[in-house]
Amino acid sequence: MKNSFDPNLPIYLQVMDEIKKDVFTHHYLPGHKIASVRELALQYSVNPNTIQKALSELERAGLLHSERTVGRFVTEDLELIDRLRFEISHEKVHTFVSEMNGLGYDRQGIIDAINEEIEAQ
Repeated sequence: MKNSFDPNLPIYLQVMDEIKKDVFTHHYLPGHKIASVRELALQYSVNPNTIQKALSELERAGLLHSERTVGRFVTEDLELIDRLRFEISHEKVHTFVSEMNGLGYDRQGIIDAINEEIEAQ
């Protein structure tokens, strides 16, 4: 994702999504210390304030927590991680199905398209 941000979405939201993916795919394990604001700003080539906002929002959601002077860590609440992953996956499926319906696909057409894509991979 680095340097390929969607101009129609706030960058901090896109950074949040990337960090969430890192948690969901076990790049960052529960209890794992994440990179510093400066390191992440360099990694994503964005202003440190953007990273700070993304991390603050992730803390508010409970996915991260701060330990004063030590850094930020991924929550060890596996139930929360699973719930957030589930919610995001269902949002994506809902969006996909709505867009496919908008293109005139019915239920079976959507299933067929998904099966074709899975077979192609």
